[in-house]
Amino acid sequence: MADVKELPDQVREFVALSTQYLRQETVVPAKQLGRFAAISLAAAVCFLLAALFIGIAGVRYLIEALPAGRNWEALGYVLGVLALAIVVAVMFRITASSSKE
Repeated sequence: MADVKELPDQVREFVALSTQYLRQETVVPAKQLGRFAAISLAAAVCFLLAALFIGIAGVRYLIEALPAGRNWEALGYVLGVLALAIVVAVMFRITASSSKE
């Protein structure tokens, strides 16, 4: 049994250990989670920009491959939109089927 004179020291030690444990179990993992979320968000933005640029390049290539003229250019844009819609539908279907499992 501890002496009454040692009680304040034990309380200080308990508070210090509790604070250290809480930091170890909450603050450090929260910082790591924040870092992971930031990197994931940056990767998502990079993939979004890549998809946008690939889509624009595909439409421009399609327009250049068709004969010259306003109607052909409009057809190139329509075909580009249809191609991107098909890609989105395929991605949605893949995502929906993997979430059911």
